[in-house]
Amino acid sequence: MKKLEAKEIIRKEMLKRYNWFDEHPLKENEVGIRVDNDEWVVYVTDERASVVEGSITKFNNESDALDNFIKRLRTEKILF
Repeated sequence: MKKLEAKEIIRKEMLKRYNWFDEHPLKENEVGIRVDNDEWVVYVTDERASVVEGSITKFNNESDALDNFIKRLRTEKILF
């Protein structure tokens, strides 16, 4: 998956509660994606806007990270 495709899915499915490549400070109960030292990191924050340690998954390519990010966003949509 590419960034444009992921953004289109977010728009079409009206997915919320996400942090797209550190576009804002961490907020509570959101899914985030960012690049950190040549790795793509997908994570979830808790009710205190802290990254949940066990939620961090690192990828060596953007496509796999975006797939995981979208999957988690879809799950969050069901929960909230």
